[in-house]
Amino acid sequence: MNRSKFYVTTPIYYVNDKPHIGHAYTTILADVLARYHRLLDVPTWFLTGTDEHGQKVQKAAEAAGISSQEQADRTVVRFQDLWKKLDITHDDFIRTTEPRHTTIVQQILQDLYNRGEVYRAEYDGWYCVPCERFFTEKDLVEGKCPECHRAVDRIKEANYFFRMSKHQEWLVQYIQEHPKFIQPDYRRNETLGFLRKPLNDLCISRPKSRLNWGIELPFDKDYVTYVWFDALVNYISAVGYNSKPELFAKWWPASYHLIGKDILTTHTVYWPTMLKAMNVPLPETVFAHGWWLMGDSKMSKSLGNVVNPMDMIDRYGLDAFRYYVMAEMTLGQDASFTEDSFIRRYNSDLANDLGNLLSRLLNMTTRYNSGLIPAPAAQALDGADEKTLWDAVQATVAAMEQSVADMKLNAGIEQVIVAVRAINRYLEIKQPWTLAKQEDKTPLWTVLYMSAEALRVCSALLYPVIPEKMGELRKALGLKNTKPNVADMKKWGVLQPGSAVKEIGALFPRIVVEAPKTGDRQLELGEKPAAKPEASVPAKEPAPAAVEGVIEYDDFIKAQLRTAKIIGAEKIPGAVKLLKLDVFMGEERRQIVAGIALHYEPEQLIGKTIVIVANLKPAKIRGVESQGMLLAASKGEKMRLVTVDGELASGAVVK
Repeated sequence: MNRSKFYVTTPIYYVNDKPHIGHAYTTILADVLARYHRLLDVPTWFLTGTDEHGQKVQKAAEAAGISSQEQADRTVVRFQDLWKKLDITHDDFIRTTEPRHTTIVQQILQDLYNRGEVYRAEYDGWYCVPCERFFTEKDLVEGKCPECHRAVDRIKEANYFFRMSKHQEWLVQYIQEHPKFIQPDYRRNETLGFLRKPLNDLCISRPKSRLNWGIELPFDKDYVTYVWFDALVNYISAVGYNSKPELFAKWWPASYHLIGKDILTTHTVYWPTMLKAMNVPLPETVFAHGWWLMGDSKMSKSLGNVVNPMDMIDRYGLDAFRYYVMAEMTLGQDASFTEDSFIRRYNSDLANDLGNLLSRLLNMTTRYNSGLIPAPAAQALDGADEKTLWDAVQATVAAMEQSVADMKLNAGIEQVIVAVRAINRYLEIKQPWTLAKQEDKTPLWTVLYMSAEALRVCSALLYPVIPEKMGELRKALGLKNTKPNVADMKKWGVLQPGSAVKEIGALFPRIVVEAPKTGDRQLELGEKPAAKPEASVPAKEPAPAAVEGVIEYDDFIKAQLRTAKIIGAEKIPGAVKLLKLDVFMGEERRQIVAGIALHYEPEQLIGKTIVIVANLKPAKIRGVESQGMLLAASKGEKMRLVTVDGELASGAVVK
């Protein structure tokens, strides 16, 4: 990645809002990008903060009987507390009520006024109080605000205007000549479409008679600054514009302004024309991501379908939440949030693939080498399977670096999970539990070391997304430095033979969802059960006497028997007879609890193709969900699994 520095910003969030998944997503995205660039040794600065002026803050303060500043001070902690909970590593948090910001805004306004870029004029038009924006007659949609679709007020008053229209032609040309300025491409086209209409000048003031909570205009004490002109300046005031020239030269222009698509116009029309008038270079890229939807609908406070990040974190853990929002959304497009999809992705990627792999490696290292990282063969990478695996992992390192550069993080994360699955396949091919029976242990040590080294690299690639859990994983592999080093990702042999691994239990415990109970509809209060209608039934021949222990064919075919391949096995803590098996039944992955621990060691089971009852209702055994039952035969003290004769794909129907 050829960057000399990386400066990333989030929007500054309106302090009177309550944080929701949209706020959390943008900030986690910025955090992940910042962590990746730090991992790549790129000097990085990450800015977030809060927008604290405007009519809504003033009204809330009046209703609470406190000052507007007190209202801002009380509500800003919502965001500050959430960023702590989300483990956000911002370098700066700016509040627009801070003197370092308000002073710069006033300096900019005075300079623009002195140079004729700001002028006073009468305004007669429509104003939306919730959006705090003026609109012309042609802007309205069915007489309402085009943004929030609520009623607007007719206002006639004197105000100050920024000559935004003066820079329209220049802005169109700039966007066309700098295709990376607005991303994704369809957002650039959206802005160019907006600019096909004549651009109005921007009203940048509000009279104190109507609104007094804002930054006072330096050239007219009867007015305060329009909140959007004030807020956008945070991106430069925070890094020393007009106050710390060396700092500003180091970080500006910003690498990415990350925004939601609903504030595209303010960031791709207002902001660049303001910077042009100030003779300040434009940011490299304004990247507008999509919305989180609940089903097919946008999340909305009025609809009551907003996801509270705090609730999700408390329920499933911080890293699970961070992983889901990064892996699920394709940057730029909308994404649908459902708890079902959250659980499916968690169980598949984190519990089954990543967590199970670590558990297998730790168990085998403990069992076969007393819990110490083994020494591989001197030329370990000369082996065909070893070279294939290491090449795949290194290709993933390159793919992730490219995904970060291309703003396709979900694709990079997917490639890491593919690499994790490749390690699992490598173990199935090499079968270390079989190698353990050989006198020469070098092949076994090579397989265990190779797998652990490949997992180490995968943990480094996922560290910016799920830092807490990847730190635990790296510690479990015997690494003293839980924070990865970029050079180590491309280096073979970082794990030190003889280092002690650490058993940590389930890294990502599987989420068990209770199956809904089926049966008759529950009667409402006071409702009587319906009487069963009487019907005349023709007389039948007497049924033959039932033979004890014999079932009908129709009963037998209710049981769906399928082949399944065991890819993971581990003992259940506190249970002497039980093993938890991870199996593939065709393309479906399942977990089965079986009472075979006295007859099989976990490692003996890996790779076996067994027969299971596939349509058995899931049940909890010792608190662990079992999604089926395997078939086994026993006589006296001896038990053997029912397996198939020869090679047969998993998922095959047993007839």
